[in-house]
Amino acid sequence: MRRIVMVMAVILGIALIAGCSQRKIAQSPEQPLAQQPPSSAVQEREGAGGIGSSPAAESVTERELGRAQQAGPAASVIEIEEALKDIHFDYDKYDIRDDAKPVLKALASRLSKDGTLGVIVEGHCDDRGTGEYNLALGDRRASATRTYLVSLGIPSSRIQTISYGEEKPACSDATEPCWANNRRAHFVLTLPKK
Repeated sequence: MRRIVMVMAVILGIALIAGCSQRKIAQSPEQPLAQQPPSSAVQEREGAGGIGSSPAAESVTERELGRAQQAGPAASVIEIEEALKDIHFDYDKYDIRDDAKPVLKALASRLSKDGTLGVIVEGHCDDRGTGEYNLALGDRRASATRTYLVSLGIPSSRIQTISYGEEKPACSDATEPCWANNRRAHFVLTLPKK
C-alpha cells in the first residue's frame, strides 16, 4: 500500500513539473514557430533578459511574409534569403568581420523596407570550451550583431537576441571547417503578434 502511495506521489510530482515547464514555454515572449523550444539553460537566460525587449512576436514563414507584403512593396525570395544569411566569427571572437558587413547591410535594408518585421539574432559557437563559456560567447556575438544593426538605423526594439552557445550546431564534425561554420549569428524574421 505504501508503495502505491509513493508511486502516485512521484507521478503527480512529474505531472506538476511537466505542466510548469509547458507554462514557461507558452509565456516565452518570442517563440519561433519553425524551431524547437530552447533548452532549460537558455530558458533560464530568457527569464533573466537573454532575449531582447520587444513585444511578443511570431516567426515569419514564407507564406506569412507574402501576406504581410501584399499591403506594401513586394520582396523577392532572393532578397529575403540574402537578408537572412548567417554571419560567421573568428575563433573565440565576437567582432563583426568585414565579410559579414554586406550581409548585415542587406538585412538592415530588408528591415527598413518593412517596418512591421523584427529579427531574432541567435548567437552560436563551436563545441570547444565549456557550455557556460559558449553561452556567454554566443550572447556577445548576438549583442555585437544587434549593435551593428542598430548602427545601420534599425531600432533596437525590433531586434532581439538569444544565445544557444554550442547547443544547435550547423555541423557536427570535429574539423576546423565545421567549427568555423558553427561560429555564427543566425537570423529569424518575426512579425508582431496580433
